[in-house]
Amino acid sequence: MSKPYVVGVQEVQPLSVLGTDGTVTNPEAMPNLTDDQLKELMRRMVFTRTWDQRAVNLTRQGRLGFYAPVSGQEATMVGSEFALNKDDFICPGYRDMPQIVWHGLPMYQAFLYSRGHQHGGQIPQDVHVLMPQIIIGAQYLHAMGVAMAFKQRGEKRVSITYTGDGGSSEGDFYEALNFAGAFKLPAIFMVQNNGYAITTPFSKQTAALSVAHKAVAAGIEGVQVDGMDVLAVVKAVQDAAERGRKGEGATLIEAVTYRFLPHSMSGDDPSKYRTKEETAEWELKDPLNRFRAYLVSKGLWSEEEEAKVVEEAKNTVAEQIKKAEETEKMTVPGLIDSMFETTPQHLEEQKADYLA
Repeated sequence: MSKPYVVGVQEVQPLSVLGTDGTVTNPEAMPNLTDDQLKELMRRMVFTRTWDQRAVNLTRQGRLGFYAPVSGQEATMVGSEFALNKDDFICPGYRDMPQIVWHGLPMYQAFLYSRGHQHGGQIPQDVHVLMPQIIIGAQYLHAMGVAMAFKQRGEKRVSITYTGDGGSSEGDFYEALNFAGAFKLPAIFMVQNNGYAITTPFSKQTAALSVAHKAVAAGIEGVQVDGMDVLAVVKAVQDAAERGRKGEGATLIEAVTYRFLPHSMSGDDPSKYRTKEETAEWELKDPLNRFRAYLVSKGLWSEEEEAKVVEEAKNTVAEQIKKAEETEKMTVPGLIDSMFETTPQHLEEQKADYLA
């Protein structure tokens, strides 16, 4: 018999809408989307997969700097952004380029960011995103602060942020959740749990039954979702955004997903810590195959349409990397001048010393 003063534990099952074969298994959770919206979701996922493949090749050619692949996580990334309003705010981690580009950041600036160029972080005024955060988990505090601003101003907007399962072990993660819970902030905290923090398996990171359980201590809503099911992701984020706009507080969403490619293109070799059998099992849940089967069954998608999207993505990436490469090269004086509207005297002195 359990002691009455000890908090109990209960396992959760991830929210899903589609089976791995694309059939609807949970119609009650189906998000309210038009046929055109369903097709646009697929277009963005196919585009993102193709873009990711091209970006990997560009990195190998030395035309990009740091790059973190996303193939396998398209449902979580594309679906979560699709569920937002354009005036909602995204605070990304370093892997979350698809979300901020689909939210309005020009792709060539994403490429400039990867190349370490200052103008990669020059966000257009009407695009509600921050630069991708390299420090693991720090973006959670940023999203919490943005959400506090929305609440203070009485704006019906939400902020969303992302990290991997490794980020859920960082102090910033817990601080952000605790603050958001205490002040009932309109924030959505998403953890893309792909099973590994680079090489460390999730089972060695925490004794918690899931990341979603960590919402309990913060007093916020905790949800686990099938991160390979784009419709389930859209539903979970729509619900979280609605709670935030109503003043009902923050939500922690754990998206159980799997990244097919390395952690980054900077030397990681996943074959050293992931088995072929494990990867093959997850490939059966490929979010593109799953959603494609659903759309084909509804007569909304075809091979011809997909081929057009793939070609569009290839052409767009080629155009945007060319634009990035043609951008004026960085200089130390230019970097100093770009930091402030009026350059402070001590930086003017540093610039003069450099030019001397």
